[in-house]
Amino acid sequence: MKPDGVMKAMVLEAPGAPLVMRERPMPAPGPGQVLIAVRACGVCRTDLHVVDGELPDIPYPIVPGHEVVGTVAELGEGVAGVTVGARIGVPWLGYTCGTCRFCLSGQENLCDAARFTGYQLDGGYASHMVADVRFCFPLPDAFDNLHAAPLLCAGLIGHRAHRMAGQAETIGIYGFGAAAHIMAQVARHLGQRIFAFTRPGDVAAQEFASSLGAEWVGDSDKPAPEPLDSAVIFAPVGPLVPAALRAVRKGGTVVCAGIHMSDIPSFPYSILWGERVVRSVANLTHADGDEFLELAAEVPVETTVEAIPLHEANDALARLRDGRLTGAAVLVP
Repeated sequence: MKPDGVMKAMVLEAPGAPLVMRERPMPAPGPGQVLIAVRACGVCRTDLHVVDGELPDIPYPIVPGHEVVGTVAELGEGVAGVTVGARIGVPWLGYTCGTCRFCLSGQENLCDAARFTGYQLDGGYASHMVADVRFCFPLPDAFDNLHAAPLLCAGLIGHRAHRMAGQAETIGIYGFGAAAHIMAQVARHLGQRIFAFTRPGDVAAQEFASSLGAEWVGDSDKPAPEPLDSAVIFAPVGPLVPAALRAVRKGGTVVCAGIHMSDIPSFPYSILWGERVVRSVANLTHADGDEFLELAAEVPVETTVEAIPLHEANDALARLRDGRLTGAAVLVP
């Protein structure tokens, strides 16, 4: 049945302000869009960067959230290949032009006209939202709504970062939260050895990493026990880049997986020399989504989640900021 009336959303009205619950008119999907009844939305560290105003050109007021699981409630003009009632996921990348050199070469993640869910487009901290059907994914039946939500950013970005790390036997992971706990399972499934670096003294995170197959865990300010083939940095902490460079072998790769990071301090050329590589991960492609969701069901990935009512979004964000979450928080309308 076509929804009408009003929807509810947790809205960011100014940088650094707490989210506020607002009632809004029910949105109507435009051409190529679908209206989605949100069933679950994961809480991602990028949401903190949005809330704190650390990303440019945020169009306030905005509804955060880009790990969205929902059911299609209404189809916009021209939508094909999806039906009302279908369960779909909405990721971070929400729109691209489709005509630039990047879009035409399968690098739509680099499109200069790209727009992003929960940052420039209203996201999933809401009862309903609209989304471009081109960037929605059908979800494997292996995952219920709660456990599917973290796959849509923590999983997808972790997957892209994991691929960028190359054919590594040993991988260091800096920052062991939602993305890391998914990537670690995939890496172990592929026979790779995991070394987990956490906030100094974070015993809970270290125990969590060990439970997911990390063969070594330790503080991020400590050296690796042996030279690593690659390292992936999920924590938005610039000083971890030279630390990771010191941890990888010659020819090794350091992957910076966040959209935002504090300034990287200067470091001696000697730790980059030897054909070491530092690279970033920007967003995701549709191919990433199709590939990862199939792989996640094959492993199968087990996401550790905590369901939190939508109106408690501010508390969920505060706990993420303070490192008081194990796994992923998921908001439920």
